[in-house]
Amino acid sequence: MDPAALLESLVSIPSISGEEGPIADYLFKLLSVEGFKVQRHGHSLWFQVGEGSPRLLFVSHLDTVPPCEGWTTNPWTPRWESGRLHALGANDAKGCVATLILTAKSLKDIPLQGSAIFAFTAEEETDGRGIRELMPLLQPLDAAVVCEPTGLQVCIAQRGELVLRCRARGISAHVGHAHEGVNAVSMAARDMVKLEAMAFDPHDLLGSTHPVVTEITGGRAHNQVPDRCEFYVALRTTPNLKLSEVVARIASELESEVSIHYDNYLPQATAPGEAIVQAALEAADLPEGIGSNTASDWAFLEGIPAVKAGPGDTHRSHRPDEWLTLEECLKGVAFYRSLAGAYFRRMGGEMHGA
Repeated sequence: MDPAALLESLVSIPSISGEEGPIADYLFKLLSVEGFKVQRHGHSLWFQVGEGSPRLLFVSHLDTVPPCEGWTTNPWTPRWESGRLHALGANDAKGCVATLILTAKSLKDIPLQGSAIFAFTAEEETDGRGIRELMPLLQPLDAAVVCEPTGLQVCIAQRGELVLRCRARGISAHVGHAHEGVNAVSMAARDMVKLEAMAFDPHDLLGSTHPVVTEITGGRAHNQVPDRCEFYVALRTTPNLKLSEVVARIASELESEVSIHYDNYLPQATAPGEAIVQAALEAADLPEGIGSNTASDWAFLEGIPAVKAGPGDTHRSHRPDEWLTLEECLKGVAFYRSLAGAYFRRMGGEMHGA
């Protein structure tokens, strides 16, 4: 299996979140031809290498965000330039998908004292539906590696995502008699100033959490004091915070009504002493793990020791002319292969030939 050709084939198939059918079809056929017993649920796929326990999950996602403004070429036409493959999803996360496929192929004929489960999920970029639906089918799991572009740095903590809906309610009046009304937009503006100054207790690896106003609508007409204004607040939360306390504090300090709009993506952290963390650090030849500010399928692996690590760079994601190098992909294969061997050894098994 040629790594460059595999990368090109994956990025050539559009797979915006919710539209992963064609790439799932392609991979199901490709992996089946390679001899893997592939299973499918919706547009998500998985297969297993090895038998028995411990069971180690490697997971990445098939979907991409829609192409943004600023692409200099067709986002789905792979373009090599100075060793870089430019295409939508090359970095996030089809490079990781290709790397995992190559890793699985390299492990296929090696006796494993345990099982490596490889899963490729749909709708990671929207609501995590793919991994949420797969989790009951993949159990039991002893540990997981969430494959996202981290420069092969080992992330042992990840922020979650909390979105609040805030509604300022005023009293309408004619602008000529503005003193008779209560301006909801002004009320919301005061609340936004409060939010800008707000911070929550910092996490050792992730730092503080700050509310960010992301959307706002309000008013009915230019000659009417607005009686309503609605705005949304996003917080990238950390594992040391209780979401109920975060919401309660914000609600107590704002004039606007506050409700939870979205809280599915939970922050996660894995203790440094866990076998999966130590195995990943050994494979990466790093002294310690770091934190990740971006959400991923890890949010839905509650209770499973996990790390996030993969080829590529998070700062290239969701940007025009996204890219990955073939060298990064091949280093990722060596990393995942070494990680699997280190993990199985630490759990009492042995992977011959690792």
